[in-house]
Amino acid sequence: MAEPVRARRLTDQEGQRLQQIVRRDSTSSVRYRRVMLLASAGGNRVPVIAQLVQADEDTVRDVIHRFNEIGLAALAPQRAGGRPRLLSPDDEDFVIKTATTRPAMLGQPFIRWSLRKLAAYLRKVHGRVVRIGREALRCLLARRSVTFQRARTWKESSDPQCEAKLDRIEHVLEHFPDRVFAFDEFGPLGIRPTAGSCWAAQTKPDRIPATYHRTHGVTYFHGCYSIGDDTLWGVNRRHKGSAQSLAALRSIRAARPDGAPIYVIMDNLFAHKGVKARAWARKNRVELCFTSTNASWANPIEAHFGPLRQFTLANSNHPNHTVQTRELHRFLRWRNANARHRDVLAAERKERARIRSAKAIRWGGRPLTDAAPNR
Repeated sequence: MAEPVRARRLTDQEGQRLQQIVRRDSTSSVRYRRVMLLASAGGNRVPVIAQLVQADEDTVRDVIHRFNEIGLAALAPQRAGGRPRLLSPDDEDFVIKTATTRPAMLGQPFIRWSLRKLAAYLRKVHGRVVRIGREALRCLLARRSVTFQRARTWKESSDPQCEAKLDRIEHVLEHFPDRVFAFDEFGPLGIRPTAGSCWAAQTKPDRIPATYHRTHGVTYFHGCYSIGDDTLWGVNRRHKGSAQSLAALRSIRAARPDGAPIYVIMDNLFAHKGVKARAWARKNRVELCFTSTNASWANPIEAHFGPLRQFTLANSNHPNHTVQTRELHRFLRWRNANARHRDVLAAERKERARIRSAKAIRWGGRPLTDAAPNR
């Protein structure tokens, strides 16, 4: 007759561990396996244990045999993994690679995937068929950190002297902030109702008229920004040429009448590089620091045009250029008196983030050598 099935003799550590687990996990659905082992170690036979835990005798024998073979590792239930996986790791990698590739590069007549289009393409791709539903596809993309998000743009300068120009601007900003100025034009500014945002009663938005008539012409705001004083000033003019740029340089030179050298950051507009402006700058100890091509974000004044547009032009309906200019100057006086106002700082940050599309490449906290363009 075969010997009765019983658990081998428990070591002191195994016995203590079993008792601790039973007390700690008394409400767990797997506690019966531990009770089986303790009961068998106490001398109880299989039929008695089966009646105690209300289980089949074969189940009790399987647990005891498994404990005798591998020890306490037999306590963990051997649950099935459900339906066999339909996608191998290589298939999942192929799905991720396809999802992150533009459809046009794969011969599809659209520029972005939807879940339905991607699942349909995977089922009929030549040479490799991957059958996956839309919900499983969505879960796979989320698990691999692939999300549906807005594409971003970036700027690359084609200027061969790009690095030298940016280095010079960084140098003067770091070592001579009190004598650095930024200059640029903002416009064209027309006389027309301009859409914007404002507070209004719910479902009753503020309304401005629409017009297709442009009979007042345009002007350009010539702005000057002092880095050290954090002040912004400017004037509206009908044109932006060499004469207007020279007048702006004279205004900046007048802000530091001591005769010490000053530095003016401006972009590569042809009007900024006139012969008269360059000759006057050399004579009056004014160094012109030009930004590189397609790198207008390097000019500090660009971030201040955003608040100017938001607080004076958006949601406006100026009757003529005189009123428009008066409102611009009113804002400039308020802005210079409240340069650290949270609304002004928030608007400047928003505008800086918009125009500095290469912020992670050059000036955004990471060195140029450690950063790579996000394409």
